[in-house]
Amino acid sequence: MNISLCIATYRRPDRLGALLADLGRQELRPAEVIVVDNDAAGSARAVIEAARAEAAPFPIHYDIQPQRNIALTRNRTVALATAEWLAFVDDDERAPPAWLRQLAAAAAAHGAAGVLGPVVPEVPPYAPAWIRRGRFYDFPRMRTGELVPLHRMRFGNVLLRGAPLRAEPGPFDVSYGLSTGEDADLLIRMVRNGAKIIWCDEAVVTEPIEDKRLSLHWLLQRALSGGQEFARKTLTGHYGPIGLGGRLLLLARCLGQLAAAAVLTVASWPFGRHRGVYYLLKLWANVGKISVFWGSRYREYA
Repeated sequence: MNISLCIATYRRPDRLGALLADLGRQELRPAEVIVVDNDAAGSARAVIEAARAEAAPFPIHYDIQPQRNIALTRNRTVALATAEWLAFVDDDERAPPAWLRQLAAAAAAHGAAGVLGPVVPEVPPYAPAWIRRGRFYDFPRMRTGELVPLHRMRFGNVLLRGAPLRAEPGPFDVSYGLSTGEDADLLIRMVRNGAKIIWCDEAVVTEPIEDKRLSLHWLLQRALSGGQEFARKTLTGHYGPIGLGGRLLLLARCLGQLAAAAVLTVASWPFGRHRGVYYLLKLWANVGKISVFWGSRYREYA
């Protein structure tokens, strides 16, 4: 399988270097690696030059996309990619040797146009105990070959056939460029247009959790952003047609869930901070959903 491996990066030179080293050890090596830097200063350039000097076993194409916008940056990786298939991995992840081969094998075995795999968080041992016990960075997993539900679409570990990907306008919607959700938006559009996207539970990448994310503040921001993304996609019909009644039902459900989460936060806190935070994040996600009704939008990449 002919694969272009696409990486959008922003000021993570050390982690990018580790990822490039992982890619050089893949059992199925990519035909090329595309790195597009969203830092106008080109902070990733030295890492790319070092990888080239060490004779990386694939060509590495490097470009800078200076405008602060994750969708524009990912669009540039697609524009530079030449292979029949495109794989995407985040610049802070680690890829074991079997990773790309397992994604490709799942696509072939199931006749899929796309394959998603798990991103397993690695919480450092010095993280606060309530964070280590809470498993707040985990993402749901499925059996290999199952169709990925629309509300679980995400990038970070994905292989896509180039033809249906390139057929989508953009293909990433630049209106998501300072928030989150450009990845799920693209995958949902591909599914709506007939693409089969499945799960491969064996094709694991890991994500060492950065110190700046080991805080309640960061978790609350992520919950708010996730809630906003879910509500925005619901209201725009990504998950199916929705009329006035559906909008009112969504608002009522969010208000009810917010109230329930508030009660459970207080009730569960004495039994462990991790339990209280679990419901607090549910509460804050519903705040995010409700805020979409008056036009609020958290801009993670601003």
